[in-house]
Amino acid sequence: MSKPNAAAHDTSAATLLAEQTAEAMYSRDAALKLIGIRLLSVRPGYSRMAMVVRPDMVNSHHMCHGGFLFTLADSAFAYACNSYNRNTVASACHIDFLAPAMVGEELEAESEERSLAGRTGVYDTTIRNPNGQVIALFRGKSYRIAGEVITGLQAEDKRPRTAPPSSRIEGNPQ
Repeated sequence: MSKPNAAAHDTSAATLLAEQTAEAMYSRDAALKLIGIRLLSVRPGYSRMAMVVRPDMVNSHHMCHGGFLFTLADSAFAYACNSYNRNTVASACHIDFLAPAMVGEELEAESEERSLAGRTGVYDTTIRNPNGQVIALFRGKSYRIAGEVITGLQAEDKRPRTAPPSSRIEGNPQ
């Protein structure tokens, strides 16, 4: 097999593993189902999720409560960092709220791996409204713990790497 085909096979196998892992996680994730967060796409070190802001999600200022925005960003982060089928949890995270989200808006959270070395990783998540306006920026630090999301399914071996600068998230001062 030529090297390009081998690389394509490795990529498709890694994507399949990420998809299977996400499916297993989602099947057990009661919080996402309650809130209405949907998984749109996943691949190694990446996920994209969406949520519609409902009337019961707004605060006294008639905008989406920050806790729901945090949950959306944190969920996208979780699916991105667990995409290798290795149990991974947050060790720290931070969110900056930049603009309000309003009732009826469908928000999308896109989470991308910035660094993965040993048991730790760094992921940036951007929440945008339907017009592409950035609503919030979230940075999560991950820590890999023992076990696999899907026990017995081979987890992808991941070498330490840093994402290229071209994949920076708009407005995020990395």
